[in-house]
Amino acid sequence: MSKTNWENIVSDQELNAVKALRAKSYIQKKERSVALTELEEEGWVKCRDYKNSKFIGVKKDKPFDEVFEDKVWLLFYNMGFTSLNKDRSFRMSYDVKNPDFSQQIDVFAVDDETILIVECKSAESLKNGNFKKPIEALNSQIPGLKQEALARYPGRKIKFIWATQNYQMSHADLSKLEEWGIAYFSETTIEYYNDLVKHLGSCARFQLLGNLFANKTISNMDDKIPAIQGKMGGNTYYAFSIEPEKLLKIGYVLHRNEANKNMMPTYQRLIKKKRLQEVRKFINEGGYFPNSIIISFDTGGKGLKFEQSQTRVENSISKLGILRIPKKYRSAYIIDGQHRLYGYSDSNYAATNTIPVVAFVDLAREEQIKLFMDINENQKAVPKSLRVTLNADMLWDSDDYNERRQALRSKIAQMLGEEETSPLFNRVVIGEDESSPTKSITVEALQSALKKCHFFSTFGKKNSITKDGSFDKGDNQQTCDLFYPFLEKCLLYIQEYANSEWSKTDSEYAMIAMNRGIQAIIRVIDDVVEMLVQRGDIHPKTDPVGLVVKEVEYYLDPLIDYINNLSTEDRKELRGFFGGGADTRFWRAYQKAIADTRKDFNPEGLDEYWENEAKTYNDVTRDYIREIELRVKSIISDRLKSYHGPNWLVTGLPKTVYSNAKKEADEQSYELLLKGKSDASIKIWDYVTLGDCKEIIINGKNWSGIFEPIFTRPTETKLPGGKHNKSDWLNQISKISSKLSRANYSVPTDEYQLVKDVYDWLSDMDQ
Repeated sequence: MSKTNWENIVSDQELNAVKALRAKSYIQKKERSVALTELEEEGWVKCRDYKNSKFIGVKKDKPFDEVFEDKVWLLFYNMGFTSLNKDRSFRMSYDVKNPDFSQQIDVFAVDDETILIVECKSAESLKNGNFKKPIEALNSQIPGLKQEALARYPGRKIKFIWATQNYQMSHADLSKLEEWGIAYFSETTIEYYNDLVKHLGSCARFQLLGNLFANKTISNMDDKIPAIQGKMGGNTYYAFSIEPEKLLKIGYVLHRNEANKNMMPTYQRLIKKKRLQEVRKFINEGGYFPNSIIISFDTGGKGLKFEQSQTRVENSISKLGILRIPKKYRSAYIIDGQHRLYGYSDSNYAATNTIPVVAFVDLAREEQIKLFMDINENQKAVPKSLRVTLNADMLWDSDDYNERRQALRSKIAQMLGEEETSPLFNRVVIGEDESSPTKSITVEALQSALKKCHFFSTFGKKNSITKDGSFDKGDNQQTCDLFYPFLEKCLLYIQEYANSEWSKTDSEYAMIAMNRGIQAIIRVIDDVVEMLVQRGDIHPKTDPVGLVVKEVEYYLDPLIDYINNLSTEDRKELRGFFGGGADTRFWRAYQKAIADTRKDFNPEGLDEYWENEAKTYNDVTRDYIREIELRVKSIISDRLKSYHGPNWLVTGLPKTVYSNAKKEADEQSYELLLKGKSDASIKIWDYVTLGDCKEIIINGKNWSGIFEPIFTRPTETKLPGGKHNKSDWLNQISKISSKLSRANYSVPTDEYQLVKDVYDWLSDMDQ
């Protein structure tokens, strides 16, 4: 006789009563007053007095694992499952031959078509999970548990779920769950579905079931719809109206494929709660949307059955008839109109209204998403970060292999932020997520870093390889399966030995958990791999991942030491760089940290960069420019006096240059007079800048009449472009002078050489 205690499964009013208990974070009970001391020792707290003083009410917090089970239980209750287990004492038989063999079930949820059986694992704080034996035990019980459940609830589909809190799952355990068809729910997944319930109401259940039972038949659903068949853009389409309730069951808004296994966060980015609430309110107040929702039915190439009506219109391309729609979960991709459709969830009209639909059939995936992008781009710009997400889906199988690798980079950037095993889990701002002190890295930054690396191949005309990637297997998924574990292990190694640094935020001058920091780390990992590959020390495409990681770790050790020992001042200085050179500065600093210890590591351009960036030439360049300015202004004033006479300042200078210099001189004179001092030393010419000198020498006939032979550099006598180009060296020197005023600026070799050449040339004029 079965040992399953089915009386523990409740529904209707009893289910609502259990919900009230499950929603509380504490346990409350009635006890005898004399037992209070003993109860307090067990953690109970008095919370109520009864009229009969012999009794009191006591309560205490639920254990953390029970709180987690309640959270999962409440999720399915809020989704509209009609029968669930009452408490933690529910057990099910799993061995037909030995009915006494039973298993305690954490969460058991039933609706008209499905059964969900959930095993919950929870820890008080984050820890690594090792669930090899429990997962194997559950897998061995599945056949018996299925048989027992279907005997009670026949005709339903069953799914087993492994749910965890505060556990970092191993790749081996995740692989076993996937192999045995057990769905894995992380805390992120559960939080997502909780948010989705708040977004969509009980219709979120269909999105859950669509993910768990993709392409499985929905029982008791009428699949006949009056429709018009037509042609558009070379595609057959059907126009019809349908009850929102039906479309909600079969619709989905994001493809589930190898490019996007964890589609939860992306889904949330596509459906905005505030907009849904506005739409639902509009519908409940009698509003409606006359424009069509656009979908594509997935039939796997089988097409749809369309029974043409005997009533026909001559010479019309369109046809009237009855369309048989797929009655399967996740069979209708919602290209446009997500908010209009989901606005009907929990509305008063989900079953009694109809909405217009234009449905394509088996539209190519890239065409579906391209259509979504085009429609939404014309209405409201699609956020760049959402494009990154959708590109992983849209370009995954593109005919252009460079676009395929773009999709691969997008996917890996997302995985770094969304995979629970990643050290960047919950540290990456994805889509329209809110940033925070601990979540400040963007997917765009990660993708940009990967694009600058040599991990993946690049392609030329006809998809011919122009540069073979170090990890590229020729196929996106195979390359991802090889590369992502490598990158994750490298980052985990850095996290392990720079743990305090890894947890730092922007306000603490973080050097890792920020865009420039993590980009630099990814790029130096690439530099190390490139060196080791060129030396023949590693073969990433064939060597075990662990072996490759071990070789790379040797070069990461000095970088870890460097980051761990950076002073606050060093951090401020490095983080103080802005603009396009800031990313390069971090990367080169991290390269140098390795090269200083590992002498065999010398990436191309590193020495030249630091020669340019070490401020070696700052002081001498500043001195040269000072001498250049004195010499140039002396020559100009002498020649203008000879050419224009006593009034040379007015006749020789452009009006704007004269006016600006005079204004500066007048202000200085005024300040001196206020202090009771003489202004005799203030001269307009003193306030003419080096930048003004070019405007002076090309003003009017100054160039042709005076300065062309003097200020044309010997190497530029045949330079085309006339006086503007031949005098441009003055602008260049002036710009270098301006840049020298920045605290972090370091004069590069080429700028120093220009200044020195000009200085030497002007000095030779005196000889």
